[in-house]
Amino acid sequence: MNAVPPTSSMASERLLWLVAVGFFMQTLDATILNTALPSMAASLGESPLQMQSVIVAYALTTAMLIPATGWVADRFGTRRIYTAAMALFVLGSVLCALAPSLQFLVGARVVQGVGGAMMLPVGRLAVLRAYPRDAFIRAMSFIAIPGQVGPLLGPALGGWLVEYASWHWIFWINVPVGLVGIWAAWRWMPKSDAQPPRPFDGVGFSLLATGMVAVSLALDGLSGIGMGRALVTVLLVFGMASLAAYWLHALRTPTPLFAPALFQVRSLRVGLMGNLFARLGSGAAPFLVPLMLQVGLGLSPFHAGSMMLATVVGSMLVKRMAVRTVLRYGYKRVLQVNSVLLGLVIACLGWIHPGQPMWLILLQLFIFGGINSMQFSAMNSVTLKDMTGESASSGNSLLSMVQMLAMSMGVAVAGAVLASYADLWQAREGYKLLALQATFVTVGVMTLAATLVFSQLDADEHIMPTPDRPEG
Repeated sequence: MNAVPPTSSMASERLLWLVAVGFFMQTLDATILNTALPSMAASLGESPLQMQSVIVAYALTTAMLIPATGWVADRFGTRRIYTAAMALFVLGSVLCALAPSLQFLVGARVVQGVGGAMMLPVGRLAVLRAYPRDAFIRAMSFIAIPGQVGPLLGPALGGWLVEYASWHWIFWINVPVGLVGIWAAWRWMPKSDAQPPRPFDGVGFSLLATGMVAVSLALDGLSGIGMGRALVTVLLVFGMASLAAYWLHALRTPTPLFAPALFQVRSLRVGLMGNLFARLGSGAAPFLVPLMLQVGLGLSPFHAGSMMLATVVGSMLVKRMAVRTVLRYGYKRVLQVNSVLLGLVIACLGWIHPGQPMWLILLQLFIFGGINSMQFSAMNSVTLKDMTGESASSGNSLLSMVQMLAMSMGVAVAGAVLASYADLWQAREGYKLLALQATFVTVGVMTLAATLVFSQLDADEHIMPTPDRPEG
């Protein structure tokens, strides 16, 4: 079946819709899952306080594979890889829906993560090749719209499906959308030929992937998922050694995954490190809040999911002011102040308790959504603002990898802290609520560390931010 020529106006429009649908599936899947975790735990015979592996598996797989997506798309063609990515995402969704145990579910999420890792980067690459540079920003802005709709629908839809059907349907709904997407990708995505072969740093990729997986598994193991302390320690040591070995390898190889010269750009260095620490809190909160509302307060899944809409509304309203705020006060001041506010508002979520007025909880979630959105917009922008030419693509891939890795680590750390507090207070009545409250405070305090990182930025009161990229 022949593809529509990429020069066709209709084909270009269909390409945008195709990539937008893939992005929508990913953002919907990411937000619909958190509300369902307590019900999934009950169905699988697990503790609701130890379900973080379901989220960590997807985010970590995505982070691990992002560095290879560009090379794979060049080697085999964007249409072929995008179609395969959608197929893997659908296959992973089917396996998730059929999962009889937590271990099986985690494995299925890995399959989903392989598809998710390729879907948006390869789709973005196809759009970049189909649109001239002056139209690319408008095209990406169109694709980003579903990224806002997915989080808007996800929490409430997930709660409704769990309450009135079963948690399995949060995965089954991906299947018809994905199958249509697979057909449309093969029919309408421009057929790009394989690009001239370029070297791929397989050794560097192996070292980097091993380091990320080992460190994340060690953090997840601290939550008590069956790993002994000795194994956790070994994983941490090997993980750190692999990351150190990657850095030494990158210094001596002519074609590393990420050239060390990238880190000579101060804004990139500070932005990446700030992303890593700030997202420990902002990545953990979407995992913790539904647990607090359902396990701590006893709300129904649909009620809890509907309340999560407050964070989305806050995020969308503040996003419009982010550029003006940075223009007025500069990146350094905005990120320092906002990092403190983010840590404090996460810690304040630990004050939620039974009997608290619902309007006050909604206000807390609304404020969190707004401050979190400001943090994302400013962090993404400052990280890439000084990237030009070929370094822009590498910097963007590196930022995407760090974002997913930080989310994985944030959820793993939150799960470990939550399990520690639960073990400490297990003999006390209402220990689950106490453990959740203490975890919010702890994660909020950890988020404050990002302020120290952003203090290393140069003062830049009047630098125009780069165009927004999809949040995440």
